[in-house]
Amino acid sequence: MSTSYDKIKIEAGAWVVVCDGRKALILCNKGDATFPNLRTHLVYEQENPPTSAQGTDAPGRVHQSASPARSSVEPTDWHDEAERDFLRDLAGKLDAALTAGEAQSLVIVAAPRALGVLRPLYSPALKTAITAEVDRDMVKLPVYEIEKHLAA
Repeated sequence: MSTSYDKIKIEAGAWVVVCDGRKALILCNKGDATFPNLRTHLVYEQENPPTSAQGTDAPGRVHQSASPARSSVEPTDWHDEAERDFLRDLAGKLDAALTAGEAQSLVIVAAPRALGVLRPLYSPALKTAITAEVDRDMVKLPVYEIEKHLAA
Protein backbone atom coordinates (compact mmCIF):
# COMPACT_ATOMS: atom_id res chain seq x y z
CA MET A 1 0.00 0.00 0.00
CA SER A 2 3.00 2.34 0.33
CA THR A 3 3.12 4.82 -2.48
CA SER A 4 5.77 7.15 -3.73
CA TYR A 5 4.58 10.52 -2.54
CA ASP A 6 4.80 12.05 -6.00
CA LYS A 7 2.07 9.78 -7.42
CA ILE A 8 -0.80 10.42 -5.03
CA LYS A 9 -4.28 11.45 -6.10
CA ILE A 10 -6.10 13.03 -3.18
CA GLU A 11 -9.83 12.89 -3.82
CA ALA A 12 -12.09 15.86 -3.04
CA GLY A 13 -13.13 15.64 0.61
CA ALA A 14 -10.44 13.06 1.46
CA TRP A 15 -8.58 13.35 4.73
CA VAL A 16 -4.81 13.51 4.72
CA VAL A 17 -3.53 12.31 8.10
CA VAL A 18 0.00 13.58 8.75
CA CYS A 19 1.41 12.17 11.97
CA ASP A 20 4.27 10.95 14.06
CA GLY A 21 4.17 9.56 17.60
CA ARG A 22 3.41 12.92 19.21
CA LYS A 23 1.34 14.99 16.80
CA ALA A 24 -1.31 14.40 14.15
CA LEU A 25 -2.64 16.87 11.61
CA ILE A 26 -5.85 15.89 9.91
CA LEU A 27 -6.17 17.86 6.71
CA CYS A 28 -9.18 17.86 4.42
CA ASN A 29 -8.91 18.32 0.67
CA LYS A 30 -11.24 21.20 -0.18
CA GLY A 31 -10.08 21.14 -3.81
CA ASP A 32 -10.22 18.25 -6.24
CA ALA A 33 -7.90 15.40 -7.24
CA THR A 34 -6.15 17.54 -9.84
CA PHE A 35 -5.68 20.64 -7.69
CA PRO A 36 -5.76 19.68 -4.01
CA ASN A 37 -6.40 22.41 -1.48
CA LEU A 38 -5.55 21.02 1.96
CA ARG A 39 -7.10 22.73 4.96
CA THR A 40 -6.56 21.89 8.62
CA HIS A 41 -9.52 19.95 9.98
CA LEU A 42 -8.18 18.75 13.36
CA VAL A 43 -4.89 18.78 15.27
CA TYR A 44 -4.04 16.25 17.97
CA GLU A 45 -0.97 16.74 20.12
CA GLN A 46 0.36 14.73 23.00
CA GLU A 47 2.28 16.22 25.85
CA ASN A 48 5.31 14.03 26.43
CA PRO A 49 7.38 15.27 29.38
CA PRO A 50 11.05 14.32 29.79
CA THR A 51 11.85 10.80 30.90
CA SER A 52 13.05 12.06 34.29
CA ALA A 53 9.54 13.36 34.93
CA GLN A 54 7.93 10.09 33.83
CA GLY A 55 10.15 7.37 35.31
CA THR A 56 10.27 6.90 39.05
CA ASP A 57 13.17 4.64 39.87
CA ALA A 58 16.52 3.38 38.67
CA PRO A 59 16.47 0.23 36.51
CA GLY A 60 15.59 -2.91 38.43
CA ARG A 61 17.92 -5.80 39.26
CA VAL A 62 17.39 -9.51 38.79
CA HIS A 63 19.04 -12.12 41.01
CA GLN A 64 20.28 -15.16 39.15
CA SER A 65 18.95 -18.44 40.58
CA ALA A 66 22.16 -20.42 40.01
CA SER A 67 24.70 -17.87 41.27
CA PRO A 68 24.96 -14.77 43.42
CA ALA A 69 25.31 -12.60 40.28
CA ARG A 70 22.83 -9.83 39.58
CA SER A 71 21.99 -8.17 36.30
CA SER A 72 20.06 -5.03 35.51
CA VAL A 73 16.72 -4.92 33.75
CA GLU A 74 16.29 -2.55 30.84
CA PRO A 75 14.25 0.44 31.97
CA THR A 76 10.89 1.21 30.36
CA ASP A 77 11.10 3.75 27.56
CA TRP A 78 8.24 6.02 28.63
CA HIS A 79 8.45 8.12 25.46
CA ASP A 80 8.05 5.03 23.28
CA GLU A 81 5.08 3.86 25.36
CA ALA A 82 3.44 7.31 25.13
CA GLU A 83 3.94 7.39 21.35
CA ARG A 84 2.39 3.94 20.96
CA ASP A 85 -0.60 5.01 23.09
CA PHE A 86 -1.00 8.19 21.03
CA LEU A 87 -1.00 6.25 17.74
CA ARG A 88 -3.40 3.64 19.16
CA ASP A 89 -5.76 6.47 20.14
CA LEU A 90 -5.38 8.11 16.71
CA ALA A 91 -6.29 4.85 14.92
CA GLY A 92 -9.40 4.61 17.11
CA LYS A 93 -10.40 8.20 16.31
CA LEU A 94 -9.93 7.64 12.57
CA ASP A 95 -12.01 4.47 12.70
CA ALA A 96 -14.75 6.31 14.62
CA ALA A 97 -14.72 9.15 12.06
CA LEU A 98 -15.14 6.65 9.22
CA THR A 99 -17.98 4.89 11.04
CA ALA A 100 -19.70 8.25 11.66
CA GLY A 101 -19.37 9.15 7.96
CA GLU A 102 -17.09 12.15 8.57
CA ALA A 103 -14.57 10.83 6.03
CA GLN A 104 -14.72 8.34 3.17
CA SER A 105 -11.07 8.09 2.13
CA LEU A 106 -7.75 8.67 3.85
CA VAL A 107 -4.15 9.26 2.88
CA ILE A 108 -1.75 8.43 5.71
CA VAL A 109 1.53 10.37 5.82
CA ALA A 110 3.71 9.25 8.71
CA ALA A 111 7.26 8.66 9.79
CA PRO A 112 8.27 5.06 8.98
CA ARG A 113 8.37 4.13 12.66
CA ALA A 114 4.87 5.53 13.24
CA LEU A 115 3.57 3.61 10.20
CA GLY A 116 5.01 0.44 11.70
CA VAL A 117 2.99 1.03 14.86
CA LEU A 118 -0.18 2.11 13.02
CA ARG A 119 -0.52 -0.68 10.45
CA PRO A 120 -1.43 -3.48 12.89
CA LEU A 121 -4.02 -1.13 14.44
CA TYR A 122 -5.97 -0.60 11.21
CA SER A 123 -9.51 -1.91 11.42
CA PRO A 124 -10.98 -3.53 8.27
CA ALA A 125 -12.94 -0.30 7.56
CA LEU A 126 -9.78 1.78 7.96
CA LYS A 127 -7.79 -0.52 5.64
CA THR A 128 -10.48 -0.13 2.99
CA ALA A 129 -10.61 3.68 3.31
CA ILE A 130 -6.84 4.22 3.01
CA THR A 131 -6.01 5.08 -0.60
CA ALA A 132 -2.27 5.71 -0.04
CA GLU A 133 0.45 5.65 2.59
CA VAL A 134 3.51 7.87 2.51
CA ASP A 135 6.42 6.85 4.74
CA ARG A 136 7.83 10.29 5.36
CA ASP A 137 7.80 12.55 8.41
CA MET A 138 6.07 15.79 7.36
CA VAL A 139 4.29 16.68 10.60
CA LYS A 140 6.54 19.68 11.29
CA LEU A 141 6.04 21.18 7.82
CA PRO A 142 3.48 23.92 7.19
CA VAL A 143 0.32 22.78 5.39
CA TYR A 144 1.26 24.46 2.09
CA GLU A 145 4.57 22.50 2.07
CA ILE A 146 2.76 19.22 2.74
CA GLU A 147 0.37 20.01 -0.10
CA LYS A 148 3.28 20.85 -2.40
CA HIS A 149 5.07 17.55 -1.62
CA LEU A 150 1.94 15.43 -2.11
CA ALA A 151 0.65 17.18 -5.22
CA ALA A 152 4.01 17.17 -7.04
